[in-house]
Amino acid sequence: MIMKARIKNIAERAAGHRFWIERATPRDRVLRLIRSLRPISTVAPLIRLGPKGDGGYLVPDDLDGISACVSPGVSTEVGFDNAMADRGIDVYMADASVDGPPVNNSKFHFIKKYLGVVDDEVNIRLDQIGSLISDDDLILQMDIEGAEWRVLLDTSSQMLNRFRIMIIEFHDLKQMFSHFSFDLMEATFHKILQTHSVVHLHPNNILKPYLFNGVLIPSIMEVTFYRNDREFLREVQPIYPNSLDCDNVQTKPSIELSEIWR
Repeated sequence: MIMKARIKNIAERAAGHRFWIERATPRDRVLRLIRSLRPISTVAPLIRLGPKGDGGYLVPDDLDGISACVSPGVSTEVGFDNAMADRGIDVYMADASVDGPPVNNSKFHFIKKYLGVVDDEVNIRLDQIGSLISDDDLILQMDIEGAEWRVLLDTSSQMLNRFRIMIIEFHDLKQMFSHFSFDLMEATFHKILQTHSVVHLHPNNILKPYLFNGVLIPSIMEVTFYRNDREFLREVQPIYPNSLDCDNVQTKPSIELSEIWR
């Protein structure tokens, strides 16, 4: 009898734990966060750097004076990094899963470590990469397959403020509907928006968007941030989609952002 009671107690606790994990984020909180990410227009027009497809990004045409690009996550596509190098900008890459970028360039500086939240034999923090760069006006292009959330929360506000422009690919956005994940995402975006504003959104069409509670959210989104000390046209609504936007995967359907994002 005692054993049965213990088993029942464990089952009840497990069921309660499962319910806590699956608790959905209130719809109004999700919508409030999405509205805070609506793009605003810039005085400097948006240009495309990199290929017409995956690995190309839209940024404000305000690169003069930027001396270095931090580009963690190295893949076979380095069109954006080459565009930086062609402008005389040094590119600091970090990735422990490869032995180096697919092409050689005198402007590329490779660190065989993952971008993470500790500095050790395998990982390096974003602040530590920043300590290798003397200048204070930088650009960040980050695609690190979901590690961006913890990395950005770990990075100091002083380091983030050194980036004039940040292009970050955010993964697992459908987890906004999970109460636990939403808190993490909300904190991350709130931190960035203290120093930067969103100037462009581009859903990556490699995965389908996710619909829950009447809200359509891309699974992956490329977001361009622009530091708040630059010039904006806050009264002018950005055109969406931008004529320079291209699908990441040409063989899959395009994704149109719903009005709540725009």
